[in-house]
Amino acid sequence: MGGKTPHSALSDALTAEDVATYLRETPDFLQQHPDVVHHLIPPPENRGNGVADLQHFMLLKLRREVADLTAQQEELIATARANINNQSRVHAAALYLMDAQSFEHLIQTITTDLAVLLDLDLACLVMEQPEDSRLVLHAERSGLQLVETGAISQWIGKRDIILRGNIQGMAEIYGPAAPIVRSEALVRLQIAPDAPAGLLAFASRDADLFHPGQGTELLSFLARVVERCIRNWLTL
Repeated sequence: MGGKTPHSALSDALTAEDVATYLRETPDFLQQHPDVVHHLIPPPENRGNGVADLQHFMLLKLRREVADLTAQQEELIATARANINNQSRVHAAALYLMDAQSFEHLIQTITTDLAVLLDLDLACLVMEQPEDSRLVLHAERSGLQLVETGAISQWIGKRDIILRGNIQGMAEIYGPAAPIVRSEALVRLQIAPDAPAGLLAFASRDADLFHPGQGTELLSFLARVVERCIRNWLTL
């Protein structure tokens, strides 16, 4: 109950002079343990007459810069790892799309498997009302979302990709799941010159997952894969 902990016992047994003696006897200690330097505070040199020790301040400044650079390096490494992970997910999703055994299977892959593969909450395929009765038939059987002509241009204008955060999801795109949507990526699909406008929508309940300024290369690549798969199955 009243015994000393190993740390307190060590503190009582080890004095500052012991540490100083050990360091004098081990001059290469800091070479073997360079990380210790960042935890030491060098004594300011007393030059007298109120003269400032610039060397001391420069050393502290360099130490702060090293800490900042270390933090930036760790952030870059984390970002690079995240990018590699996202790239692997998108490549896996592309393979799933190409493995679809029918058009209905393709739509199912887009609306169910893509969300899982990309670690998102929702993935939806939206088409404007087509004149081609084949698409209407497939929409009725597969759950393909149909919207009024011109709706997609109203949502994203003339842009091919739009990223939005801190939003409320649209029921026209996400149906009954719209209330959980807090950020989204909307990607225009250009399936064929005479085909109706299409949209690939990805959504998350994380309000900051998608936001303007993010890279869109992987999303664009995945949209091109979806376009080709639809063209192949419908011979457009």
